[in-house]
Amino acid sequence: MSGIPACPKCQSPYAYEDGSLLICPECGHEWTPGSEGASDAAKEVRDANGNVLADGDTVTVIKDLKVKGSSLVVKVGTKVKNIRLVDGDHDIDCKIDGIGQMGLKSEFVKKI
Repeated sequence: MSGIPACPKCQSPYAYEDGSLLICPECGHEWTPGSEGASDAAKEVRDANGNVLADGDTVTVIKDLKVKGSSLVVKVGTKVKNIRLVDGDHDIDCKIDGIGQMGLKSEFVKKI
């Protein structure tokens, strides 16, 4: 046994060292030794006022937002219930009445 830990992403035992990094040849994941637990920490998402958001919260839109690919607009003050936090540029996934499923940026909402 070489003492190199299994890949934290795919659990492959074939990880190898390359300089100061550990690399998994199966999934291509690269990490530094000792940082396996750090990637499991949840990203903290905050609204425009700095309040921490969580899944299931209700928020209000603070700016008119054009819906890409359509002539619809999400107006200021629109209440969005039961949000879901996701990774990516648009970090809130939600359903807005009259528009449907959407992705919002947390900087354009405030928690109620």
